Amino acid sequence: MQEKTRGIVLHTIAYNDKMSIAQVYTERFGLAAYLLPQQQGRRSRLLRPLFRPFTYLEIDSERQAGQDIFRIKEARQVEVWQHLHYDPVKNAVTLFLAEMVWRLFREPESNPAFFDFLTQSIRLFDLMEEGKANFHLWFLLRLSGFLGFQPNVEQYAEGRFFDLLEGVFVAETPPHGYVLPARESEIFALLMRMNARNLHRFRFTRDDRRHILEQIIGYYRLHQTELPEIRSLEIMHTLFD
Repeated sequence: MQEKTRGIVLHTIAYNDKMSIAQVYTERFGLAAYLLPQQQGRRSRLLRPLFRPFTYLEIDSERQAGQDIFRIKEARQVEVWQHLHYDPVKNAVTLFLAEMVWRLFREPESNPAFFDFLTQSIRLFDLMEEGKANFHLWFLLRLSGFLGFQPNVEQYAEGRFFDLLEGVFVAETPPHGYVLPARESEIFALLMRMNARNLHRFRFTRDDRRHILEQIIGYYRLHQTELPEIRSLEIMHTLFD
């Protein structure tokens, strides 16, 4: 069966001496696995550079009935990013966010709204000059909306606390203990006012960004209890040391 779809590369892992498996979030199938040849032939040399995290591809493939892995017939870039893989900050953020998406969106089913969010966000990040150090914070909070636990800021007021379990702001600290203090809750509410075009207006120190990221990851772990260790998180930490 021959298939064609657009997709965003998330992760590649060795399968054996001859093949790797590329995990791609696709427009038609959700998360899909593709066999990527690792030999030294011309076709392999042409394909491998295309499968870096967040590369935007159109892929022609074939899949046999009963198999979950696609065999690539042809792959080509839909858009060529200008800065994503060459700017050190953007490259580190790309590795981290691609791993987060791969860990969180494992279902082989189409989600057009999320695919549009993903492609548009990457496109903006590639061109972004100011505010790029805040992009991952904004992206993760928006991403949580596609998973069903985006923070609700409707009840926010100065001095309120953010209930991490319920995802809402409350007047009194809840008994379960999964809550942010008032000052950190204020920052969470502030982050929810960010959009992809005003990130440069939000000023945080390196320590602030590292601490905020740890809080967001903790929030994810409360709602995605099977989320494994994020290996590229250490790369993000080095950015803010």
